[in-house]
Amino acid sequence: MLIYCVEDDESIRDLVGYALRGQGYGMEGFGCADDFYKGMKKAVPDLVLLDVMLPGEDGLSILKKIREREANIPIIMMTAKSSEFDVVRGLDLGADDYVTKPFGIMELLSRIRSVLRRSGKPTDKKGELLSFGTIRADRNRHIVTVDEKEVAVTLKEFQLLCYLLLNKGIVLSREQIMQAVWDIPFEMESRTIDMHIMSLRQKLGGEGAAIRTIRGVGYRLGEREK
Repeated sequence: MLIYCVEDDESIRDLVGYALRGQGYGMEGFGCADDFYKGMKKAVPDLVLLDVMLPGEDGLSILKKIREREANIPIIMMTAKSSEFDVVRGLDLGADDYVTKPFGIMELLSRIRSVLRRSGKPTDKKGELLSFGTIRADRNRHIVTVDEKEVAVTLKEFQLLCYLLLNKGIVLSREQIMQAVWDIPFEMESRTIDMHIMSLRQKLGGEGAAIRTIRGVGYRLGEREK
């Protein structure tokens, strides 16, 4: 499940991204309208978090354009404005919900789940079949297959693979992976991730090359290394 966050404050964008990826969502952040529109041409998200006060074109204008083109995308407005007028205007333009800054991450996650439920989109990702190339991970049956042949993996290898599949194409830092899969600070076991990645690559055979090392950052599941 992919969520776009349109927010010009990089610190807020990073915090939201960290929280969403930790919950298993795919997330991409944009600092302005132009970057967001480019992202929309590449992939339509399952939900948009949209700041009102943006440089150049503001969030309400973006909201109006989204509703003219993609009527069914759930949208949650994020705003520092607390006046009733701004809230009503956003809702009238088609926003599904709103949060007022400063907001708590738990509140934001709760509102995201609520909006997704109302929109009919699944909020429980355990029943999804995740895939990339010939790799398949069935989160309901806890089974991994490559070329329709079952591959034996450990619990942590399975969780790690699912996290990569949920965020395919996105560079994930070691800190993000450690927090999402092991739920412990990155500094405690820096080699743990590398060892599990190495094991996964071996077990996935030729498809294992799709797990790419991004030097100095972390890993990305994407185009295979040549």
